[in-house]
Amino acid sequence: MSAAPGTEAADPKPGRGRRVILWRHGQTSWNLERRFQGTTDIELTETGVGQARRAARLLASLKPDAIVASDLSRAAATAAELALLTGLAVTHDEALRETYAGVWQGLTHEEIIGRYGEEYTAWKRGEPVRRGGGELETEVADRAAPVVLRHAEKLPSDGTLVVASHGGTIRTTIGRLIGLEPHHWESLGGLSNCCWSVLGEGARGWRLLEHNAGTLPEPVLGDDD
Repeated sequence: MSAAPGTEAADPKPGRGRRVILWRHGQTSWNLERRFQGTTDIELTETGVGQARRAARLLASLKPDAIVASDLSRAAATAAELALLTGLAVTHDEALRETYAGVWQGLTHEEIIGRYGEEYTAWKRGEPVRRGGGELETEVADRAAPVVLRHAEKLPSDGTLVVASHGGTIRTTIGRLIGLEPHHWESLGGLSNCCWSVLGEGARGWRLLEHNAGTLPEPVLGDDD
């Protein structure tokens, strides 16, 4: 027998399907210097730790079912703050690392434009570019998106997965999962430190429900700006 209107039992996740929250790591010193990190393992600043703790309190309220993270310390430390609040174990996967960008890594934004201006401009136009001789964006999506899907498939029908990763990797993964052609991925703006995007499972596949959520608008300081 169905309940009378207005008396239904409270459901914290009412029939919305599975969700994937793609969460960028907190601030690092290289973010402040606008220095391309890529796969270089740079730790969070004190501010970055504080950002992770604040964001973790918000994300914990969504009662996630699982956490997976890049094994680079800036993402792993960010995920650890959510694990502390939820009691969930974090699964680390190197496939969720930031884009490998060869000789660009360690250079500032200005140095990249000065030395590799044509390459940078072509990338911003959406052309397939091996930045610094590194990975194509499609190759990043090839390694990261399957990890996200594999963990999402393990969720209950209304479950939530949190993925702690990096700006460029998150952008390419979103583009792949929502079916955008690679040359349109640049139309997805970057994520500020410790902000996140939310994908929801719909009848036609994954949909982008929120993007760069978590704070009032802030500058994007990172490899994906």
